Amino acid sequence: MTRNHIEVWQERVLPSGPERIRFKTVLRGSLLPILVWTGVACFASFVYDPLVATVLGGLFALSFLVGFAMRRRAKHSVRCSVYGALGGVLDKSMTGF
Repeated sequence: MTRNHIEVWQERVLPSGPERIRFKTVLRGSLLPILVWTGVACFASFVYDPLVATVLGGLFALSFLVGFAMRRRAKHSVRCSVYGALGGVLDKSMTGF
């Protein structure tokens, strides 16, 4: 392919600049990890104790808050920090699967 073909293809497919992403899009893209962790928490609550599910939820919340704080420290907007922290926690948590 020539450079001209690549540029024409990118102009048709890629947006011309940054576009705002809705929270619904972030959740839809992270549906599998959300379902997996919800299933793990429900299973742990049923088999062991509701305290185990609470601890899992606390670890998730702690990871989210750390990711949010790191993004805010790097001068990201609040919206970008929330979306990035949620997506990052869900992405990194699925590494073991």
